[in-house]
Amino acid sequence: MKTKEELIAFEDQVAALFNAGKIRAPVHLYAGNEAALIDVFKDVRPADWVFCSWRSHYQCLLKGVPEQQVLDEIMAGRSISLCFPEHRIYSSAIVGGVLPIAVGAAMALQRSGERAMVHCFVGDMTAETGIAHESIKYSRNHKLPIRFIVEDNAKSVCTDTREAWNQPRLSFEDVCDDYVHYYRYTTHYPHAGAGVRVQF
Repeated sequence: MKTKEELIAFEDQVAALFNAGKIRAPVHLYAGNEAALIDVFKDVRPADWVFCSWRSHYQCLLKGVPEQQVLDEIMAGRSISLCFPEHRIYSSAIVGGVLPIAVGAAMALQRSGERAMVHCFVGDMTAETGIAHESIKYSRNHKLPIRFIVEDNAKSVCTDTREAWNQPRLSFEDVCDDYVHYYRYTTHYPHAGAGVRVQF
């Protein structure tokens, strides 16, 4: 498994390439959550499925996708939609787009009897949407082999999630059970890009 230092070095490399104009498509970068993600991935096995949003570089690396393969896809402009089915990892730039797919994958695993899990990563704003609540409720009620990892960086694009919903506490804040694993982190990167080069 990748170390915290290796994850940071990879994301810093992507940031430098983006700011140099070498990546001609959007990127969404992680920072500050390396230890939390490494901890989450202690429970992710090779046979498990991982579903992510547009920010998934770390998940791909921790799932075992070779670093150069991830970088090649990013350089080709697919940073926000990284998919490596051979490693059972899938991401989408559509807000909430992976949720019903992840639930469907968990249903398929349950029906087939395959001993595998689904791990679905969502941001704090996505976790407040109806599709997230319905997906989590359905999964709990049907005891599907899935867990939802809520990653709270307190932002939805450039807005504050708590202010947007006028609620000081999020729906899944501090929840850690068989179906929801919440963690909060602070990043030094903006929502998109790497803070130097103007993207659009």
